[in-house]
Amino acid sequence: MGARKSRSVGLLAVGAIAGALLSVGVTAVAQRGSPLPLDELRQLSNVFGAIKNNYVENVDDKTLINNAIAGMVSNLDPHSAYLDADAFKDMQTATQGEFGGLGIEVGAEDGFVKVISPIEDTPAARAGVLAGDLIVKIDDKPTKGMALNDAVKLMRGAPKTPIVLTIMRGDQAKPIVLKVVRDVIKVRSVRSKMLDNNIGYIRVAQFQEKTGADLARQLKDLGQKQAPRGLVLDLRNDPGGLLTGAIGVSAAFLPPDALVVSTDGRTPDSRHKYLATPSEYARGENDYLMGLPAWVKTVPMVVLVNVGSASASEIVAGALQDHNRAKVLGNRTFGKGSVQVILPLSPDTAVKLTTSRYFTPKNRSIQATGIVPDIIVADTSEGDLFRLPREADLERHLSNQQTADEIKSSQEQSEATPPKMFEFGAADDFQLKQAINVLDGKPVQKAVVPKPAQKAADASNAGNATRGAGKGTAAPAASSPAAPATQHMRITPSGAEPARAQ
Repeated sequence: MGARKSRSVGLLAVGAIAGALLSVGVTAVAQRGSPLPLDELRQLSNVFGAIKNNYVENVDDKTLINNAIAGMVSNLDPHSAYLDADAFKDMQTATQGEFGGLGIEVGAEDGFVKVISPIEDTPAARAGVLAGDLIVKIDDKPTKGMALNDAVKLMRGAPKTPIVLTIMRGDQAKPIVLKVVRDVIKVRSVRSKMLDNNIGYIRVAQFQEKTGADLARQLKDLGQKQAPRGLVLDLRNDPGGLLTGAIGVSAAFLPPDALVVSTDGRTPDSRHKYLATPSEYARGENDYLMGLPAWVKTVPMVVLVNVGSASASEIVAGALQDHNRAKVLGNRTFGKGSVQVILPLSPDTAVKLTTSRYFTPKNRSIQATGIVPDIIVADTSEGDLFRLPREADLERHLSNQQTADEIKSSQEQSEATPPKMFEFGAADDFQLKQAINVLDGKPVQKAVVPKPAQKAADASNAGNATRGAGKGTAAPAASSPAAPATQHMRITPSGAEPARAQ
C-alpha cells in the first residue's frame, strides 16, 4: 500500500487519467478558502433528514452521502467527478498502464453512459465501440438514469467473461448490439519504427507513468544504426493522461529548462510553470532522458494531431509548436485546456476536481478551441474520417477566457465519410505521407472533397450534357467518366462499417 501511495503522490492529471494525490483534507480546503455557507449546509442536512425519515425505502447513510458528493461534483464540468473506492483504485492502476475491463473511457450525458474514447487494441475497440457512442443498456439493464459509477461496476468483471453492450450511434437509426469479452487491459503507450528513407516514426497512444521513459528507450533504439534524418511524432487519437508524461515527452526534444506549459487557477497551488527539467517529469526518480543521443534535440520533426488528440497530447503539440521545434500537421485538436487534481477524501475515495486552466509557452489557452496545426491535412485523401465530439460539445464545459470563438465538432467536419480505413503508421496513412513530404521538402497534398453544391451542379451539368447529346450536342469525352457512387463508411478498430450519408 505504501509503495503504491508513494508512486501516486504528486502526479498531476490533465486528461481522463488523474494523478497528484494532494495530502489535504476537506477541513483544510474549507479553511483555506471562503467561510462555509452554514445556511446552505443546514438545508442539505434537512434534505438528508427528510430522505432518511420519509423516503419509501430505507437508504443507508453512506449511499446518501456518496450520491450527494457525486451530484455536487459532476455538475461542475465534464471532467470533475467523485471517485468511490472502485473508481479510485481503477484510476491508480490505469496510470500504470494495466487494468481490467473493456478498455473504454466513459462519461455521462443526457442520463446515459457516453463513450469518450475507446483505447487502442482493447476488447471494446476490437468490438467496434466508437467515441461518441451512447451505451443505453449493459447486458439486460438500461443505463438511463444510472449513476456512472454503477455503470462502470457493471462493465467490470473477470477476464474472459462476456458482456453485451447496446449502443446508440448518431448516424444509426437503430440500436447496435455488441458482444465484448472482458480482458486485462495492457496499454502500450509508445510504439516506434523506422520508415523508408531513414525517417523515424513514434506513436504515443496515451500518457502514463512510464511513457517518458519508454519514449527515451525507443529513441535510443531508433538511432542505434544511424541517426534518423527526420522524425514523425504521432499523437492522433491520444486522449491524454499524466502531465508528467507530457512534460517528459516535450523535454526529450526541447532545450533544458524550456517552458513546457503553465497553469493558472484560483489558489497559489494551481499556478505553476512547468519546465523541461527532471524535477518536473521524473519527480525525484532517475532522469530517464539522460544519455539521449544528440540528434534528438535537432532532428527535423513533424507532430501529427487530429480531433482525438486531447489534453496531454495538446500540451506536447503546443509546446513543440510554440518553441518552433516541430511542425504540427493534421486537424484541429480536441480542445481540453483544463487540469484536474485528485483530492483524497479517505484512504480509498477521492474527488477529481478541475482546479486550473493550462497555457502553452506563448500563453495560449486552447480550452474549447484546440491546437490549430501549422499544416491542415484531412484524415484521408478523400476527407476527414473521425467524427468525434470536441470539448466545446460537452455540457458545462469551461469557457475560454481569451476568445469567445469555440470550435464544435460540426464546424469543421466533412460531410462525406470516405470508404477507406487505415491504420496509424501504415503504408496507406495519408497524413503520415504528408508529414514525410514536409520532411522531404515536397509539396503537401490536400484532400479532394467535392462540396455538396458542386456535386449537385456536376450532376445537373452531366444530365444537361446527356440530354443535349441526343439533339446533336457533343457528349462528355469518354476519358472523363462519371464518378462511381460512393459508399459511405465509418472506420472502426476492426474494420470499416456502412454509415449513413450526410
